[in-house]
Amino acid sequence: MELTDWKNLPFGYIKTDYNIRCYYRHGNWGELEISSDDHLNIHMAATCLHYGQQAFEGMKAFMGKDGKIRLFRWQENARRMTRSAEGIFMAPFPEDLFKKAIEKAVLLNRHFVPPHGTGAALYIRPLLIGTGAEVGVKPANEYMFVVFVTPVGPYFKEGFNPVRIAIEKDSDRAAPLGTGHLKVGGNYAASLRGIMKVVKAGYSSPMYLDAKEKRYIDEIGAANFFGIKNNTYITPRSDSILPSITNKSVMTLAEDMGLRVECRPVEVEELESFEEAGACGTAAIIAPIGEVHDLETGKTIIYGKDGKPGPVSTSIYKKLTGIQFGDIEDKFGWMEIIG
Repeated sequence: MELTDWKNLPFGYIKTDYNIRCYYRHGNWGELEISSDDHLNIHMAATCLHYGQQAFEGMKAFMGKDGKIRLFRWQENARRMTRSAEGIFMAPFPEDLFKKAIEKAVLLNRHFVPPHGTGAALYIRPLLIGTGAEVGVKPANEYMFVVFVTPVGPYFKEGFNPVRIAIEKDSDRAAPLGTGHLKVGGNYAASLRGIMKVVKAGYSSPMYLDAKEKRYIDEIGAANFFGIKNNTYITPRSDSILPSITNKSVMTLAEDMGLRVECRPVEVEELESFEEAGACGTAAIIAPIGEVHDLETGKTIIYGKDGKPGPVSTSIYKKLTGIQFGDIEDKFGWMEIIG
C-alpha cells in the first residue's frame, strides 16, 4: 500500500505488511514468528474471550530528519505490560523478547513510518491474550503475544488545539481496588458508555470522576488529566488511574522547565482554579482542554479566551515532540534509534 497524504492520517487502523507473534505453551515462551495475516486463530473457549485475560500497550515509533527511526521509552511499556499481566494472572512476556518483537514489527514495516515533518507516527500495539481453553473461571495455561503497527495521525481530530470535554457521572471506567491501574481491555469497554454519550452531545471525550465519591478527577477517557496554575503542574493520583508513560515524561519536562510538580488527588471543584488544563497519553500526546462542561449541572469552564492552547501546554508539547522526532537533544535518554 502506498501512502502519500501523511499529514491527514486519521487515528485508526491501516493494514501494514507484517506482524510479530509468540506463543506460551508448557510453561515457556517460544520463538518470535513473522506473519502477514492480520487475523488470529484462537479457540472459542479462550480465556481472553470469556474472562477478560487481555492486556495491551500503546507505543509510537518516530522518523527523525536524519532518516533514522526512534522508539520512545519502550522499557516503560514492557514493564507496564508485565504489571498488567501479573495483575490478571497472565504469563508475563519477557522484556528482551518484547524489545526484539517491537523492533522486528517496526523495521519490517519501515516504509509505513510517516516521514519527518508530517506530525504523524507509527503506532505500535503489543497485545497479550489468554488463548488456553477454559470454561471455569481460572487463568489460561496458554498465551499469545502479538505486535502490529499502523501509521496514525492525531488521536483527537482537533490535533494540538483545544478540545471540549464533558464530565461523566453516570458511569465508571474503573472501580476502587479494581483494574483501573492496569492497561487491560475491560477498562476501555467500561469507558465506552461514557465516551459515546459525550460524543453524541458534541464533546471529544468524557472526564471520569472517582467511582466512590464522584469528587475527584480520574481520567479523560483514555488519557491522564493535568492542570496548570501558580507555576505548578498538577495531575491526579489514584489507584484507579493508569500510570501514563507520557504523563511521567511530561512531569520530568515540567520540572526541567522550572515548574513545581504535584501528583495528588484533584477535586473536580478545583477545575475552576486552573489557568490551563489538558489530557496526555501515547495516542493523544498532549491535548489542551478548552472547555469542560458538566452535563448534569450545565456548568461550563472555559480555558483561554482566544481558542488557542496555553503557553505552558504549548511549551511542553513542543519539547516532548521535539525529543521524540529527534529535533531537540534527548538529555533524558528516552529515545532509542533502531534503524
